[in-house]
Amino acid sequence: MSLDWIYYAISWILLTWHSAWDAIGVPVGSVIGTNFAWILSIIFLVVTVRVILFPVFVKQIKSQRAMQALQPKVKELQEKHKGDRETLQKEMMELYRKEKANPLMGCLPMFLQIPVFLGLFHVLRRLDPDKQNQTLYGWTVDQFQSASQAKLFTAPIAGKFGSTADELASLGANGTTVKIIAGVLVLVMIATTYLTSRQMILKTGWAEDPQQRMIQRLMLYGIPASLLISGAIFPIGVIIYWVTNNLFTLGQQQWVLRKFPPPVTAKKATAPAATRSPVQPARSAGLFGRGKAAPPAPVKATAPKVAGPKPGAKPTNPKKSRPAKRQG
Repeated sequence: MSLDWIYYAISWILLTWHSAWDAIGVPVGSVIGTNFAWILSIIFLVVTVRVILFPVFVKQIKSQRAMQALQPKVKELQEKHKGDRETLQKEMMELYRKEKANPLMGCLPMFLQIPVFLGLFHVLRRLDPDKQNQTLYGWTVDQFQSASQAKLFTAPIAGKFGSTADELASLGANGTTVKIIAGVLVLVMIATTYLTSRQMILKTGWAEDPQQRMIQRLMLYGIPASLLISGAIFPIGVIIYWVTNNLFTLGQQQWVLRKFPPPVTAKKATAPAATRSPVQPARSAGLFGRGKAAPPAPVKATAPKVAGPKPGAKPTNPKKSRPAKRQG
């Protein structure tokens, strides 16, 4: 199956945004070693894709809420069919079908963005001034030459950490500069990828379903770890796209989680007050799982109570209770 339609679509969005930035006066040439018109075109490629995928993101949130609401029933099935994995999987699939919940919906937005990522990767990889066909996918020769010379702090957006000496020479780039810029961006890409997964898990908690928990672990640890190796072959422009997409996701998830907080599970809602420690401060989990502890309420010192006389009792005079002083 040909992916040319994706390459044409990605190219059209990039060139449209580049023309827009040029029209409003963003410098097309290099400023502090950076061609901001092309960098902004990549950033707003992310914005364009995320706006298109916003309805899918809303469905993802609804599916995650449905999956969370089903956790008590999932736990019951796990207890009922403990040791019978095949029956458990059948019962859980039937439960998901009946309640119209899809465990894979949480990964759908990411899967839909894979063609965009691959398309941008292919388009930027072609940005070689020595290429013969420079008008492929709707580019003009001037646009192709401008993009092939676009840089981020003097590192070409088509360069990558693992660029060969010949590739760097054709781009007119310094190998050390490219490695530094690409290396820093790869580390930022790994960190933001980890944080986007951790942010959601901190708010919704680990799933009871083993399949869901496995997906969560893959998203939290597997994908960031794989980027440490695969990031070496990504062009700098693609890493800019990935980091921007992660930052967009962090902001979008934070907004959704504040506006539509996860439902309180029955276990938390019915927890008796006696089981809560009165002196343990509450914590508000933040992006890194840490929050400032609320200071314990100050305890006012109370004066010791003095027992009063019983009703009807005769008042006692402390002076009369003392023995009379004998006269000498």
